Amino acid sequence: MTTPTPTLAVKVLRAPRAHRTRLVFGIACGVVAVMTLAAVFAPFVAPYPPDAVDFTAVNAGPSAAHWLGTDGLGRDLLSRLVYGARTALLGPLLVVIGSTIIGMLLGLLAGWRSGWIDAVLGRVFDVLFAFPSLLLAIMAVALFGKGLVAPVIAMSIAYAPFVARLTRALVKAERTRPYVSAYRVQGFGGAWIALRRVLPNVTPIVGAQSTLNFGYVLAELAGLSFLGLGVQPPTPDWGAMINEAQSGVAGGYFLPAIVPAVAVVLVVVAVNIIGEELSDRIGGGVPA
Repeated sequence: MTTPTPTLAVKVLRAPRAHRTRLVFGIACGVVAVMTLAAVFAPFVAPYPPDAVDFTAVNAGPSAAHWLGTDGLGRDLLSRLVYGARTALLGPLLVVIGSTIIGMLLGLLAGWRSGWIDAVLGRVFDVLFAFPSLLLAIMAVALFGKGLVAPVIAMSIAYAPFVARLTRALVKAERTRPYVSAYRVQGFGGAWIALRRVLPNVTPIVGAQSTLNFGYVLAELAGLSFLGLGVQPPTPDWGAMINEAQSGVAGGYFLPAIVPAVAVVLVVVAVNIIGEELSDRIGGGVPA
């Protein structure tokens, strides 16, 4: 009897763990790269304008003309998915950048100065931890109106304490390193040491951990758009696409809702895999 040739899935499962990890990490990077490039070059990648209506192809299935089908207005799903990647990825990116900058500066201040400054900032962080980021975003929308700007600002503030607490712990550990004492002996000021030497040393670990926030923010902003509080029509957005597809789901047309939902899941999972792998490689554990 001949032994059946193992399938690709079986080969992957039989491969060493390090090889599987590298393979999964590479696939995750590929997913994020493809989505990013599609968003940047959307006018050249999308086969149709995102709002081009074709009433002769309403809720059509995948075909040569429409690779992913169309929605309830006959708009090409692939084109709207590509253009929707712009807002879907831009919002989380801005939140991660904003929360990382704010959190690192506050965490550096708390961890370096300690004393009453550390105590006050710690209480502020505790208060912010008590409010879910999505709730703060909804409150911001209620105060400043629908759109992307208010939720991005609110979520940047909401996620900053997570970054600040990690930075604070890392800075406290760095303060005890011999190189800090050596710089002090040479006459360098505390602010110079903190900003020019300590901060660059903790930035890679904080950056790797902040990458994990990208996926959470993407899902939350998509949820806001689904509720009609985020990106507003006619701007294409993955969350808004799911919202618009609700009426079609009731009629048995699931593809307009499945396509953007799968895109959200793929990017969230891919970013989490990348963040976890970067944290492991850099050694991003939080000091005790």
